Amino acid sequence: MKYTLTGAAGHITKPLAEKLLAAGHDVTVIGRNADNLKPLADKGATAAIGSVENVEFLKKAFAGADAVYLMVPPQYAASDIEAYQQLGSRYAEAIRANNVKYAVTLSSVGAHLPKGCGPVSGLYLEEQELNKLADVNILHVRPGFFYLNFLGNIPMVKGMNIIGGNYGDGQAKMVFSHPNDIADAIAQALLNLNFKGHSVQYVASDVRTTSDVAKKIGTAIGNPDLPWIGFTDQQALEGMLQAGMPQGMAEKFAEMGNAMREGRMWEDFWKKEPKEFGKTKLEDFAKEFAVAYNS
Repeated sequence: MKYTLTGAAGHITKPLAEKLLAAGHDVTVIGRNADNLKPLADKGATAAIGSVENVEFLKKAFAGADAVYLMVPPQYAASDIEAYQQLGSRYAEAIRANNVKYAVTLSSVGAHLPKGCGPVSGLYLEEQELNKLADVNILHVRPGFFYLNFLGNIPMVKGMNIIGGNYGDGQAKMVFSHPNDIADAIAQALLNLNFKGHSVQYVASDVRTTSDVAKKIGTAIGNPDLPWIGFTDQQALEGMLQAGMPQGMAEKFAEMGNAMREGRMWEDFWKKEPKEFGKTKLEDFAKEFAVAYNS
């Protein structure tokens, strides 16, 4: 089988590419920087150097693919959510031009809602744009909140001896996902190609409260009494602005936190909760946090 993957050598695309290569398949990986793709090229992947902004480049990169993996590059988090729709349109055009029959997208919990979930509302638009491809089998993979987002709280933990967000108080329940578990789920989907029509798959590694987050991370760094602090939306917004985040981007992420706190973000997940969760539990991530914290 031939696969084309977007996402360069990122947290999900790199292990995904390695799994597909290990299974003996032809893998093309799209990225802007040849040096970043070299480790995968050394393992047998074809490096396609270019930008997903360029639809003609995408058409060439998708040529001959049996299936493609589609994700939104990080810089889109700072863009208007309509940019996600534009990217979805470019992906769809490249898929249509090459008669690709299978596509897996990296979406998110909350992408069932057309508005009110910050940058995730952009993923809703991307999903809808791709779903216009009536004759293509599309699986939208919707992971939970990335554990790795908590690495951004390291300055807060070091400087204020707290961890928190506007996701809710200490009893707020959150759905977490680890990139390795997401890569596992996407690899299985691409290797089996047993999804039909337009479907959604939720991927979760763990479901825990925010107090659990503070306790496990605190214990891992030698501070078991580290408290979780629930921020207001305004406090979260001001904190992100003080950290140097652009205004528009900070507003979107504050909105996303509000959607989690009020439960909108999770509502469809609870209806379609997966029977099996990923392997990486909160305790496992806490060890990763500790490594980053102490480095």
